[in-house]
Amino acid sequence: MSMLSFERKYRVRGGTLVGGNLFDFWVGPFYVGFFGVTTIFFTVLGTALIVYATALEGEWNIWKINIAPPDLSYGLGFAPLREGGFWQLITICAIGAFVSWALRQAEIARKLGMGLHIPFAYGMAVFAYVTLVVIRPLLMGAWGHGFPYGIWSHLDWVSNVGYQYLHFHYNPAHMIAVSFFFTTTLALSLHASLVLAAINPRKGERMKTAEHENTFYRDFIGYSIGTLGIHRLGLFVALSAGFWSAVCIVISGPFWTRGWPEWWGWWLNLPIWN
Repeated sequence: MSMLSFERKYRVRGGTLVGGNLFDFWVGPFYVGFFGVTTIFFTVLGTALIVYATALEGEWNIWKINIAPPDLSYGLGFAPLREGGFWQLITICAIGAFVSWALRQAEIARKLGMGLHIPFAYGMAVFAYVTLVVIRPLLMGAWGHGFPYGIWSHLDWVSNVGYQYLHFHYNPAHMIAVSFFFTTTLALSLHASLVLAAINPRKGERMKTAEHENTFYRDFIGYSIGTLGIHRLGLFVALSAGFWSAVCIVISGPFWTRGWPEWWGWWLNLPIWN
């Protein structure tokens, strides 16, 4: 069924956080609102700055585009445009666009009488980004500790940070984050395959119900978390992956400056090994 056929049901007034009825409007099937306007503004401005900075550098190979943060010598001050100022302005625009989008999601949820699960979940991804480009650089005393905007340059930055702390995968928070990432894919693949199996029966058979799904997992692993439970679990493990990703990088530098393998010395010094 086309979304437009029941769109009117969801076009309810109110729920806005800023602007009231003045910004309570749609463009086609899309709700805009005050934060939709600010999202568009920051997105267009940030994109224009990226294109302008790229033009000044004269590098149009999309893989090699590199907008680097200021040199460490600038500390937490403003840098000239071509020496990191573009990175600073683009970062401001990115945060403005991401936060605006989350607040727009909150307005839509309020309109529909829903919980704020969606903007909260999206906000966790925004938190991970802000940790990389604002929180960690602030704690380390220079914007130059942020990552550059570019494909290869970003990958180089990730690799260099990993080598800077020797084996970054020895970072305990990194271990937890990766575990949650894999658990997320496992949980969602189990859930998706079960749903597809239930709603796509063999020819001539009736479509299965949630009770069939619960019975399968009770037989398979002895327990079924249930229809609502699997979505709550999926939300928890996905948000945990993003949260521990932010933790693993923010403790590298501000709180731990040596190689991460050294951190595990406490384990080798436990009395049980003596």
